[in-house]
Amino acid sequence: MAVISTILQLIGSLAFLLYGMKMMSDGIQKSAGSRLQSALGFMTGNSFLGFLTGLVLTFIIQSSGATTAMEVGFVNAGLMTLQQSVGVTLGANIGTTITAWIVVLFGFNFKISSFAIPIFGFGYLLTIIRKFKKQSLGEAIMGFGMLFIGLDWLSSTIDPANGTLNFLTQFTDLGAWSIAIGVLVGILITALIHSSSAESAIVITMASKQLIGWEFASALVIGSNIGSTIDAVLAGMHSNAPAKRTALVHVLFNVATVILACAFFTPLLELVDLIVPGSPEQSITWHIAALHTVLKTLTSLICLPFTKQIAHLMEKLVKDDSKTDGNVYVFEFSETGGKENAASYIIRAEKEIQDMTVLVTQMFEGVQAGFQNRTNAFIENHLERLTKQEDYADQMKEQLTNYLINCEHLPLSMQQRDSLSIMMQIVDDLEEMTDECYNVAILLKKSIEKQMEFSQEDMDRLGPYLDLARQIMNFISKNINKHLDEDQFMIAKEIETQIDVFRHNLKKVARKRLEAGANVKAELLYIDLVRQIEKFGDRAYSIAGALSQL
Repeated sequence: MAVISTILQLIGSLAFLLYGMKMMSDGIQKSAGSRLQSALGFMTGNSFLGFLTGLVLTFIIQSSGATTAMEVGFVNAGLMTLQQSVGVTLGANIGTTITAWIVVLFGFNFKISSFAIPIFGFGYLLTIIRKFKKQSLGEAIMGFGMLFIGLDWLSSTIDPANGTLNFLTQFTDLGAWSIAIGVLVGILITALIHSSSAESAIVITMASKQLIGWEFASALVIGSNIGSTIDAVLAGMHSNAPAKRTALVHVLFNVATVILACAFFTPLLELVDLIVPGSPEQSITWHIAALHTVLKTLTSLICLPFTKQIAHLMEKLVKDDSKTDGNVYVFEFSETGGKENAASYIIRAEKEIQDMTVLVTQMFEGVQAGFQNRTNAFIENHLERLTKQEDYADQMKEQLTNYLINCEHLPLSMQQRDSLSIMMQIVDDLEEMTDECYNVAILLKKSIEKQMEFSQEDMDRLGPYLDLARQIMNFISKNINKHLDEDQFMIAKEIETQIDVFRHNLKKVARKRLEAGANVKAELLYIDLVRQIEKFGDRAYSIAGALSQL
């Protein structure tokens, strides 16, 4: 029973440590919100800026896995090139080493439980006091406290006096075999717990209890580099070719890091001994943290000048996706089971909404061609394409809405949750706009086939009316996914008001012609055209209203 109890305590302590890290990372990401997306703007620069972005971002959110999952999502959405992502990956590998330093600096210099529990309590207060609107920050602070509570329990559980992990000492004096076993165990542990940072914390704790020596601890840390790639593999599994290449960069880089570290194992340890004051026996925790940082910094800096060549190699290793039917829309929500990152999922959805806006613009241009040349040429050249585009828009609405609903299960801030609802409304409005375009096309087709005659004066009146609809469409296209301030929203309101005035005047003229004995079918169809264009403008104005709430 004592053995079972100790094992359960070990599992519970580790679970507390991991959950604390996850809560801290999720809380920071939710607190950052849109600022994370702004930070990612650096990625569009050169490789060095990408490197710095990956380093700082991972330093902040405490998870290279989350950064990698974010990268894969952005490349998958076409928002970042493969070469840019290589620099980010290199920076993220250094940024993730900060956790080991936090554990060393705080975990073994204080009585952890004396400040971890008050910190957790303070974080909890922030989550329940709505007035401060700091719930996400509170979660991050609670996670920070839980991390150290778990570390304190872990430290107590693996005490040599308990004999819990004393069997590991038999692997420390086997020469080269000790290194090989340590690397393998490091790979397995990190892959199992999905965190090289947590694995480093465990190794540091075991080393501080003198359960393992300097060399075996180093081998465990080195092996964690390969184990940590599990999140990149999961994130890239259901992605497109560019995203798979991004994940492969992470995998191959870390594998190469381990191979180099094993090949130069002794010189690497000697370098760390030279940098860190004192012998490994006197300050082994500092040595392990330094090894983690030195190894990743060296390999990242070696690869940084070759981001272009690395990207080119990935393109050779991973072939382009096979061509799919251009009339079939596919946009799946792929939950990796690893480090789910809300920001990357939302940005992917925004990219699709932008594409949907382009589709609406193209359909409107096709409809305008029908007004400019109301002949059989319009039916032959545009109607079939408009029909396919309208069907494609229906598919986009269905799958995008389903995707956004699935996003609600991610760790989201209140602002992000509100954004999801707004995005669903925008998707619905965009699909309705494609319906209006298609309806206008069908009405034009009917007028052509029935050989309905409209006076040149009537068609000329529609010109400015269509121009107003185009203006509000262009305004939406330019500002899609952006917040509209009051002045910008008033621009949309003014255009929509002018559309309403035009619609009223056009319908009034048409009714007068009906009273004067004009062709009833032609005039009613003309009124229908006016009404459909007005509905198109109403939907665009609705989108402007939604954007003002972002």
